[in-house]
Amino acid sequence: MKDRWLLPESIEDLLPPEARQVERLRRLLLDLFRGWGYELVMPPLLEYVESLLTGTGRDLDLRTFKLVDQLSGRTMGLRADITPQVARIDAHLLNRPGVTRLCYCGNVLHTLPAGLNATREPLVIGAEVYGHAGIESDIEVLRLLIASLAACGVSSPRIDLGHVAVFRALATRAGLDGELQAELFEVLQAKDAPGLEALSAGIAEPWGDALRRLPELYGGVEVLARARAALPGIAEIGNALSDLEALAASCANASISIDLAELRGLHYHTGVVFSVYCEGVPNDVARGGRYDEVGRAFGRARPATGFSLYLSELMRVVPELPQPGAILAPWGGDAAFHEAIETLRAGGEVVILDLPRSDASRRAPGADRELALVDGKWTVRKLG
Repeated sequence: MKDRWLLPESIEDLLPPEARQVERLRRLLLDLFRGWGYELVMPPLLEYVESLLTGTGRDLDLRTFKLVDQLSGRTMGLRADITPQVARIDAHLLNRPGVTRLCYCGNVLHTLPAGLNATREPLVIGAEVYGHAGIESDIEVLRLLIASLAACGVSSPRIDLGHVAVFRALATRAGLDGELQAELFEVLQAKDAPGLEALSAGIAEPWGDALRRLPELYGGVEVLARARAALPGIAEIGNALSDLEALAASCANASISIDLAELRGLHYHTGVVFSVYCEGVPNDVARGGRYDEVGRAFGRARPATGFSLYLSELMRVVPELPQPGAILAPWGGDAAFHEAIETLRAGGEVVILDLPRSDASRRAPGADRELALVDGKWTVRKLG
């Protein structure tokens, strides 16, 4: 008989120390978001795929688990990303004029792990701004992300910035069809120089040469000056590079790198894209960018920008706070005893009742003190 306690590959339980850490981060960040004016929404775990995957591209479709709804017979999906759901809420349910700031926290499910040793059921927390098309809202969400990491104890993240408008402008000016664009996307993401050389050989100049230069345009903020010299001087590219300059300047306290071949999310991102890395973690702990078209299918293509932060990855690098311990109290007691317990719990203490006939050698984990009757008064003292 197979071990019934085994979980599927890349699906894991969180034991008390990890669960405690993740919950602490969740509460801390949601309170931080609220202080910046972001309102919490809670989308469902599953929806009809027509709604869940609309406007998100093929990459998200492949990462989404699907099943048949027994009530309607329609295909449903377990969400692999919460951003399309929040866009639906903004477009259809709230339908507010002007700027709307929303945040969320929940699990998503992936058909395959997103990275090395990554879980297929990450807990994601994020914040998004709808209704503002300027670089100022991109700056706000990136500053909020940096503030979030700092609040969690991460002081020196590395932020990789890119801008999908550079590649899109070159592909459009060169008149490339969708199939060739998809192939170029694959080789650029893989940093496959021979593949890029072969695919771009027949593309008219200066567009082919500019596409071949994209993987070289990687490094610090000085890359932007090199990009202005190396790429065609068209308005779309100039505006994209100016956006990246403004973002880099607004995050002076973070380590910034530029990668103009970073096209993650090309299928629905429309502008700036970014990923955040921390020392000691192989995968990015956060990612985000601008996605102005994701709400179009819901009848309201609002400009939007935001980020998602993966608590399951962040947990690995955030120092765990020391636990204050707990108080073990005997079972039973008079009114004064119960009043003492209520007072202690109201003050933030953990009070655990020692159930009768329990094994004394297996007392509650974390208990370092006890509630004892001393000279007729219930008193907290060192355990034992």
